[in-house]
Amino acid sequence: MPVEFRKRSVVLRDHVTVEEAESLLSWLQDHPRGQVNLKHCRHLHTACLQVLLAARPSIRVMPTDPDLRRWLETLGPS
Repeated sequence: MPVEFRKRSVVLRDHVTVEEAESLLSWLQDHPRGQVNLKHCRHLHTACLQVLLAARPSIRVMPTDPDLRRWLETLGPS
């Protein structure tokens, strides 16, 4: 399961596809102080990236994948 919703955070891991974009957006809207853990995320569909760019959530843990990390650093400080 690439997306795991918790009380105060959402964990994105492995390959997060376009199918997760709507539920990710909904969760972030319902949890404006929610945090995102991307440590084990290896691929993030651009629709999900757009959700993160629009919602600007607090990124609790950046991905270990260096290429994905560079893309997500555009979110700036969390």
